[in-house]
Amino acid sequence: MSIINATVDTAVAIAERRSKKATAGIYAGRSGSVLMRNFYALKTSNAVAVISGFFEPVLYLLSFGYGIGSLMEGEASAYAMYIMPALLATSAMNGAIYDSTWNVYFKMHFGKLYQSMMSTSLGPLDVALGEIGWALLRGLVYAIGFMIVVTPLGLVTSWWALLAIPAAVLIAFGFASVGMGVTSYLKSFQQMNWVNFVLLPMFLFSGTFFDITKAYPDVVVWIIQALPLWQAIELVRGLMTGAVGLATLGHVLYFVVMIVVGLIFTTKRLTALFLR
Repeated sequence: MSIINATVDTAVAIAERRSKKATAGIYAGRSGSVLMRNFYALKTSNAVAVISGFFEPVLYLLSFGYGIGSLMEGEASAYAMYIMPALLATSAMNGAIYDSTWNVYFKMHFGKLYQSMMSTSLGPLDVALGEIGWALLRGLVYAIGFMIVVTPLGLVTSWWALLAIPAAVLIAFGFASVGMGVTSYLKSFQQMNWVNFVLLPMFLFSGTFFDITKAYPDVVVWIIQALPLWQAIELVRGLMTGAVGLATLGHVLYFVVMIVVGLIFTTKRLTALFLR
């Protein structure tokens, strides 16, 4: 009984502290609990899915950068150096998006996990930050692993490239914060396939493999430049090559705005769904 009483007392104390805060209805300061839950799940069932995501950009680099690159004029490494930053940015996007869409979809509709979480002291912002934080860790691991692979290949030519790792985390943060809110509207596997329907064209046409200014008319170029993946690719490419300037700051601000809007959007959606 003493354990039960202690648990109840702790829950009451948390609720009392939470009720005195301005953010009492949405945030309890316990997003770390959601993060730890994801870590325990990784150890039991999700490790293969997470690890496999690391190999995708490496395979693209080897097949396109050195395979197709060898058919072009000049050295294959020049083309590999061109697409490598784009693949790093895309890897950060994919890791964050798949964690904040498919992973969240199963927890929301099959595991009923968020309903259980928010019947405790956790609020919707706790859940959002915990899930997004997990996506950031995944993006960080992918970025570090990719840099470890490409550096011995001679594809890193500037010390600014070290900032590409936190840039990848920023990119992951932007996509994850929006992706989780969008997923809350999706009700079936057919609707979830729209995620890939959006990501694949963005990957192919956002300057990953070629210079869009030489391939498309100006109107199409402007549309592509408004897309988050193009912003991500240009941010990482500038850092990788040392071409850092006001444009770099603009790309960073783009993702800062995306993060703020995404967090507000996701928190409101979770509140509307589970705290009615």
